[in-house]
Amino acid sequence: MALFRGAKLVCNLARAHPASLIVPVRNHWNKDFKPGKYPTTEEERLAAAKKYNLHPDDYQPYPDDGEGYGDYPKLPDVPVEMKDPHYPYDFPELKRNFNEPVHIDYTLWSEDRFGYSEKPRFTLKYQLFVFTGIMASCFAVYYLLEDYKGFLPVVPKQYPGEGKVHYTFESK
Repeated sequence: MALFRGAKLVCNLARAHPASLIVPVRNHWNKDFKPGKYPTTEEERLAAAKKYNLHPDDYQPYPDDGEGYGDYPKLPDVPVEMKDPHYPYDFPELKRNFNEPVHIDYTLWSEDRFGYSEKPRFTLKYQLFVFTGIMASCFAVYYLLEDYKGFLPVVPKQYPGEGKVHYTFESK
């Protein structure tokens, strides 16, 4: 019975206010996240720079090579780990500010992903030296200590005197 009352109420609402059954998302549609057309004139370029909150001198779109990036700015390849950790960001956990455009490959440059460093921590020569040293020491230890046992020898349990009874279960 309650089901029919609910259906009747919905029908009455639809007749009175047809828009009340439709709940539109008013702010961000998918079209808002799409880049615009590639800027061909200087006015379009300035409008795109303003759209992405960039100075016109800093704004440079991706080349129009058919990838579909449109007017999205070509940002430098700076991973998140290279950004200053002490800067007062609006979102410190992401190291970014409000309305700051993100890199087109943001998922590749986030802090939990791989990011190149400007200066590597260890040079390749040092890494090769450490690897060769560790391998040579393991090789030397293996061959120099080959004659020594590296485990406790285990043999079958030996009982003295066969046929002798060392215990009994008889009561006295």
